[in-house]
Amino acid sequence: MPTQDHAVLARDVRRRFGAVEAVRGIDLDVPHGEVTALVGPNGAGKTTLLLMLATLLAPDSGELRVAGLDPVADPLAVRRKLGWMPDAFGVYDQLTTREYLAFFADAHRMPRAEAKVRVAELLDLVHLAEFAAQPVHVLSRGQKQRLALARALVHRPSVLLLDEPASGLDPRSRVELRDLLRAQAAEGVAVLVSSHILSELSEIADRVVFVNGGRTAGQHRMDELDHRTAWRVRAVAGDLPAALEQRGIAHVAHSAGVDVQVESEQAAAELLAQLIADGVRVSGFAPVGNHLESAYLAYTEERR
Repeated sequence: MPTQDHAVLARDVRRRFGAVEAVRGIDLDVPHGEVTALVGPNGAGKTTLLLMLATLLAPDSGELRVAGLDPVADPLAVRRKLGWMPDAFGVYDQLTTREYLAFFADAHRMPRAEAKVRVAELLDLVHLAEFAAQPVHVLSRGQKQRLALARALVHRPSVLLLDEPASGLDPRSRVELRDLLRAQAAEGVAVLVSSHILSELSEIADRVVFVNGGRTAGQHRMDELDHRTAWRVRAVAGDLPAALEQRGIAHVAHSAGVDVQVESEQAAAELLAQLIADGVRVSGFAPVGNHLESAYLAYTEERR
């Protein structure tokens, strides 16, 4: 039997669509109280896996558990525990935003008085209170995305599945989404989020699961990832390439600056101090990408 320590668990899960084997042996562990990132290229099987966890597809084989329950054998029980936000979703355009959330609260059989309070709370949470009496069709793409997130949270789920939740969100809304997901995790909710915006994931995720070709390529805690990354250096005076060569530091020069590989932020700080001591007037010194992007590129190297 699966351990209750895992809010979401998958073991050797497979799913075929005709001749196409979309998922061909995915393993996954999502603990309570953490944000787990699901990362992989298009066609890797991420959305198919999420649909199976959300009880909307049945696996051909393998084992799935959500909140300790089997999505195939007991889908209704899973849905009571699960908040699901798909990448593409439909809305009832003629309902107001308040009515829209109230409809889903009613679908989850929440008492009317409780639902009224919860709807108002969620509209405040996703910054749509001013649109409470407006029909859904007047909302922008980003506002509808925030409404869909509120819908996923309406029944206070213990497991949250999100497929590209930041799609269509402006920068402020993305920051608010990050804070909201961290707050959910702090309350013990298990959050599994699939996104191509790796810079955002690197700031919110506790763990990452890489998938590629329908299989799990690796599962890691974020602090276990190789933190080596490129740093880009620019200088307004002094011979930067010569200073790097003198210290035996490999580098690649291009129009945007000079890229060097460093092992850690501490090593980067030491290199900066050394360059300044060598008389190089550094005008720019910053990482290129982040360690999650570097790990992702390593796991998908064969696509080059």
